[in-house]
Order: sequence, then C-alpha cells, then structure tokens
Amino acid sequence: MKTPLHVAVIGAGIVGACTAWELLRDGYRVTLIEPAKPGGEQAASYGNGAWLSPSSVVPMSMPGLWKKVPGYLLDQSGPLTIRPADLPALAPWLLRCMRAGSTVARVEATARALSALLHDAPARHAALAAEIGVPELIVRNGLLYAYPSRADFEAEALAWRLRRDNGVVWQELDRAGLQTLVPALGERYQFGAYVAAGAHCANPGQYVAAIVAACVQRGAVIAPRAATGFTLQAGRLRAVRTSDGETACDCAVIAAGIHSKGLALAAGDDVPLASERGYHISVAKPGFQLDVPIMPSDGKMANTSTNTGFRASGQVELARVDAPPNWQRAQILWQRARDAYPALGALPESAEFKCWMGHRPSTPDGLPVLSASTQCPDIYHAFGHGHVGLAAGAVSGRLVADLVAGAGTFLDASAYSVARF
Repeated sequence: MKTPLHVAVIGAGIVGACTAWELLRDGYRVTLIEPAKPGGEQAASYGNGAWLSPSSVVPMSMPGLWKKVPGYLLDQSGPLTIRPADLPALAPWLLRCMRAGSTVARVEATARALSALLHDAPARHAALAAEIGVPELIVRNGLLYAYPSRADFEAEALAWRLRRDNGVVWQELDRAGLQTLVPALGERYQFGAYVAAGAHCANPGQYVAAIVAACVQRGAVIAPRAATGFTLQAGRLRAVRTSDGETACDCAVIAAGIHSKGLALAAGDDVPLASERGYHISVAKPGFQLDVPIMPSDGKMANTSTNTGFRASGQVELARVDAPPNWQRAQILWQRARDAYPALGALPESAEFKCWMGHRPSTPDGLPVLSASTQCPDIYHAFGHGHVGLAAGAVSGRLVADLVAGAGTFLDASAYSVARF
C-alpha cells in the first residue's frame, strides 16, 4: 500500500483548519504547524463579526475611493482610517487597491469572484459543524442591514446591485418590520434589508478550535511552533523550517494569515499583503439578544449575539503590523453600539466591555490567494481573505485540497492565482 503524502498546513486559523480537514478527508497525512492555541485571540478568525454572509461580495475598493483618502488620513474616528506615519509604507498597496476598484467593470469582476467563495457558505459551514459535532455553532437566522432611511439605503445602490447580480435576495423592511424582527434596535433605524440566506457563527474561536480538535481525532498532528521558511532541493519541497527544527513533508500550505507574506516570499512569491486592522468590543450581559445579526449602515459594524454575549466588530485601520493598537477605535464601536441599542445606552458609562484587535490579511484587489506557488509546485497559498475569511474558510479548504490533489478544482480558481501579482 502506498504511503499517503504528508502535507504541512502552516496556520490553524479558519482557513488552515478547514484545509487540514479536507486534506484528511482525502486521505493525506497532515501536520498543522501553529505556535499558538487554535481558536485563540491571536487569530483574525477569533475576533471577526461572526457573519457567514453570501452578500459580502462588495469589495472595499470602489470607484471614487481615491477621493476619500485625504479624509481617512484626517478623520481618525471614521470607519476607515489610515495612520499618517505609516502612509509611505502603505502607499504602494493603497495605489494598487484604488486601481482595483477604479471602474465598475473591475468591481463587478471582483464581486463575481467573491460570490463563488461565499454563495453557499452557510450551508457548507452548517454541514461541517454537524460533521464535527458542534451544529449549534452555526445559526441560520439570516442577516440584517439597517439604515436610518430608505434614502441611505439607495445611496449604496451600486453595492446592492452587485449583490443582486450575484444572486443575493433580500426583503425590504420599514420601521414596523424592523421592530418585529429585531426589537432591540433603536428607533434611529427606519429601513432595513433582510438577507434570509445569511447565517452566523455563535463563537468563531470555539468553532475553529472544534475543527482542529476533529482533525486531531482523525489523525492530524499539531506542531506547536512557528514556521520560518522552506528547505528545497532541485526546486522541490523537502521540509518546512520552523523555530524548532524542520518538519519533513511532501507539500505545504501557507495559511498563516497576516504572517503569510514572509512565507510566500520564502516560497518565491512577493504578495502585496496588508493588515486591515479590525477591532471588536464584547459585552457579556447586554440586556438583549439579537436573534438576527445586524449591520447598522452608519457604523459599518457587525453586531452579533454570540454565546458569550454581544459583539460589535468593525473598523478598518491601515497601519503597520507591529504598530500598537489604537483602543480609541474600540471606544468608537462602543459608542456607536450604545447609540444603536437602547438597552446598551441604558448601561452606565462605566460598564465593562472587552476589547480586541486583530489583523485581517488583505490583498489590494480584495481577493484571497488560493493557488500553487509560481516557484515550487509543492507549496500552496491559502491566505489574504480580508473581511471574508470565516465565511470563505470552508470552500477555501476544499479548493486547496483539490489543488493539492492536482485533479482539477470544482470551481474556476484563476481569479485567486498568485500569478496575478
């Protein structure tokens, strides 16, 4: 009997965990190289908004973005800010980002590529959660976008056309409909778009940890160390170099989130990857339950009831990876959440909430990198998901497993190739 190929998956966030699971399903030997606790606070998938949204097809870069950059530099309280001191280092990434969204045709193409990864995300995650024994962690109650008025909704006409063109269906709600669906939402919001096909995760960190635990039960090995590079011989992979020696393997998958850039470069590919630093605040006892997660349009934050309380996630802060957190960003989330939900507003100003900051690994065109290395056929890239890592994790894992098998993929993966850079 032929010995199964040994694949080292670098990173045990949602993408790495799902990739490991799919590789094990296909009969590979798998080692997960992860220096920290799977599902822990160090991972972007731990702290995101917990949404599994087929409607997240709208890229950050849209026509006219360049006009807003000065405002992002000057307004440190807006939903997207740029640290002025880091602008010179970020400028090449920003220019490519603005170019990627410079025309409607370009954002339409990006939306189609994102839709291929997201349209069945709720069903894929529900099936995976049931398979590993945690079905309660995937909740399919839909998702709601809330607006102060219909005019505010119509001001985002291009975004909603991109969603409609990619099969997203929504129900429009007036104030009475909002009150029935989400009674905790304040009267400021008079119009909503309810996407019934959406879902959310009741605890992203717990979910990732459960996937990794299931991988271990199926035979995966956890290597608690940091990957630092690769040992190649005649252009073929022999081992992953780590902080504690080498891990011999036949193939490797780079799924290390924001830390993937250096590893990709070691594999021969220079990928423009930046951190869209995101924040969240969580309140253990908010005084209400959101059966349907909400995104208030004026705060651009995902508001979700998890199994540990209320979570408000959002903000985009472009800064260098090693810059200290700006906890004012979390305070902004807290204030916007208090404005949106009367029960939170009734809490004392001194009420405790937990803050978190993480690094969304983002490419300038808003699409992940899911492809073989251009320099070594045994190394695969699986990173750069930006805002959609949790939702796209399951389909990305399946796609990467297909790439490793070399027998063709179930969807056209050309848009995610590292060669585009």
